[in-house]
Amino acid sequence: MRLSRRHLLTSAAAAGATLAMPAIGRAEDGGFDLFAKDRAMRNVDRDGNTATAVSLVETIEPILSFDTAYNLQLAIQNYEAFIAANGSWDEPTRETFGLELGKSRKAVSQLKRRLMINGDMALEKRINDDFDAKLDAAVRLFQARHGLIINGKVDEPTFYALSVPADYRLNQLRLNAQRVEQWASTLSDRYVVVNIPAATIEAVEESQVVQRHTAVVGKVDRATPILNSKVHQVKFNPYWTVPQSIIEKDLVRYMNEDMEYLTKFHIRAFDSKGNEVSPTTIDWSTAQDPLRYTFRQDPGGENSMGHCKIDFYNKYDVYMHDTPQKALFGENARFHSSGCVRCEGIDSLSAWLLRDNGDWDLPSVQAAFENGLREDVPLKVQVPIHTTYITAWANRQGTVSFRDDVYQFDAQGLVNFADA
Repeated sequence: MRLSRRHLLTSAAAAGATLAMPAIGRAEDGGFDLFAKDRAMRNVDRDGNTATAVSLVETIEPILSFDTAYNLQLAIQNYEAFIAANGSWDEPTRETFGLELGKSRKAVSQLKRRLMINGDMALEKRINDDFDAKLDAAVRLFQARHGLIINGKVDEPTFYALSVPADYRLNQLRLNAQRVEQWASTLSDRYVVVNIPAATIEAVEESQVVQRHTAVVGKVDRATPILNSKVHQVKFNPYWTVPQSIIEKDLVRYMNEDMEYLTKFHIRAFDSKGNEVSPTTIDWSTAQDPLRYTFRQDPGGENSMGHCKIDFYNKYDVYMHDTPQKALFGENARFHSSGCVRCEGIDSLSAWLLRDNGDWDLPSVQAAFENGLREDVPLKVQVPIHTTYITAWANRQGTVSFRDDVYQFDAQGLVNFADA
């Protein structure tokens, strides 16, 4: 089943019957004190609600683990029972879009009912139309479970996630339960997981997540490959050699837009004999001539790999690295790379990977970054890394998380991946 955000807001039903829940009624206004209401809204602990939401999602279970496989089976049972009894939940109405703290309209009570069904909000017998502190906390939890920017507002990504039918979510749970079980049986005591749909990285040790990092992964047309490998080297302040695919798809276009592009970003051109040449001597009218050259970016602040590159064995020439484009880590959809994985807080991950080398800890890694140290450090103990595709999982607290099927592997029903 394939979903699209296209026309979602404009095609939402203008009104819809709320899911029948006999235990939930609607409260009367009863002369509510508007001034008291305004004071209550101002005193809502938004940051506290966000922190609580994150704590309910980011527990210590690795996404690839037998614990997660078990928790997924429980989630499947709950969704099956709900669908058997109710069919699905109602889609949000157009009036749901834009709801946030302090709003008061009929769509608020409908949103409360929906979030009670999902377990994001405690069940209440009487429901009013006020977007109150409890609903703010519930929306933030819903956003955390779906990997969205947590702002407490029903913005476009949140509206889209609310619009996904229950049977679609059940299908995600079933597919991913099979994927997790398949991977869990192959894991060692210490490993790194890149979950592509979530654009996140976990460092795992003794069946617990010891580090979690936000990532940026491959675009749909330049997907990050799914594989099992081993991290074997950390490079500090590396040179970056531009891959041929990027020369062909990007660099030629950039140079046609601005002939100073290579100079501005400290990228040098070399011929087949290793001699540096001027970019102006290259024919940029097509990709044919540029592909005859090697383009290498100097270390430094503008380097596309930032201060660090983490190498693991693979045939795709992909790796993990730092980036000067830190703002990308704050986006909802972090699918911007040409297949490599950019890692936020890569200094901490590098120190964890290099701990068996003896001379490396977090302060020494940070000093290498700051001082521009140019050094390649092989790991004395190579660490397994798994790049995988999990769009639904659950933790021991019963919190169920979902992500978009960005590469359409769920739509294809893929469980086994050729390179895994």
